[in-house]
Amino acid sequence: MRLTVVGCSGAVPGPASPASCYLIEADDAEGRTWRVVLDLGSGAFGALQRYCDPLEVDAVAVSHLHHDHCADLAALHTYLSYHPDGPGETLVYGPFGTASRIDELRGEGNRTRALTMFAWQAGTPVRVGPMTIHVESVIHPIPAYAMRIEGPSELESRAQAVIAYSGDTDLCAGLKKVASNADVFLCEASFLDSDDAPEGMHITALNAGRVAQQAACDRLIVTHLPPWGDPNATRLEAGTHYRGTLDIARPGMHIVV
Repeated sequence: MRLTVVGCSGAVPGPASPASCYLIEADDAEGRTWRVVLDLGSGAFGALQRYCDPLEVDAVAVSHLHHDHCADLAALHTYLSYHPDGPGETLVYGPFGTASRIDELRGEGNRTRALTMFAWQAGTPVRVGPMTIHVESVIHPIPAYAMRIEGPSELESRAQAVIAYSGDTDLCAGLKKVASNADVFLCEASFLDSDDAPEGMHITALNAGRVAQQAACDRLIVTHLPPWGDPNATRLEAGTHYRGTLDIARPGMHIVV
């Protein structure tokens, strides 16, 4: 599998990055490339086109329905519906109410068949080509899910690889379950431990590192930093407990697992 960070800004798009969006690609046994987009937040749709044609996206997996994770589903709908090489059709997996949320973002309800909606069910995996997506409910002010994507590894040392994605969450059992033994753990860290962070909303960099260490993740990528955040302080705090490979997400980051 191959992971590309399309957007990683938290809460709002920033001057250097759109809001949350991550592209995962994997090839099947016949050589066909399958593409799954994790979240499609504010400003991400334009940046996504640097890395693939949206007509080639097989599925969008939405962690929750805050605008910085789903707003550009409206743009994807328009692109698929009216592109001269379309109409395209893409599967969208998200919390219950995703279809209504897209209508709200578009300002109208006459959706075309461009987006086919499915609601997440924890414990029921979703198959997209050679990839399997497992979700776990996590703690956030609205229904939210963390994801565990399993698929073929491109490394000779292993057959399968795991990419874990926190979405937005505070510390909880679902996050720890998703992260267990992941090759790459893409974890938000919107706050530092010294911040006056509200409970039940976001994880701190300190706890992101603690979860990654306890879950024995090979690599931690800290993401969802707001434009006013301090990446250096975030990296330092996450590394307090985590002893593996640690990175701060940046647009265009490309990782092969």
